[in-house]
Amino acid sequence: MNRTLLTASELANRIHFSSTYINHALKDTIFLQGQHYIRPFGGRKIFYIWEEIEKEMFKTTVRPMMAIPMAKGGICRG
Repeated sequence: MNRTLLTASELANRIHFSSTYINHALKDTIFLQGQHYIRPFGGRKIFYIWEEIEKEMFKTTVRPMMAIPMAKGGICRG
């Protein structure tokens, strides 16, 4: 099991966000416990899994096409 575990400050240096922002805004919204970070031995300390965060950062986002449903089953494209 080769995973790189990082603290919030180490992760902040890699992705150029503040550690406060990582811990308060990204944790539990973008970064999920068990997938992107762990709490060893059920403690308070958090370690971020670099390989999983890197995958998340490079995911492509697909913007949903704007469509307005019409009364007779058709759609209006925006």
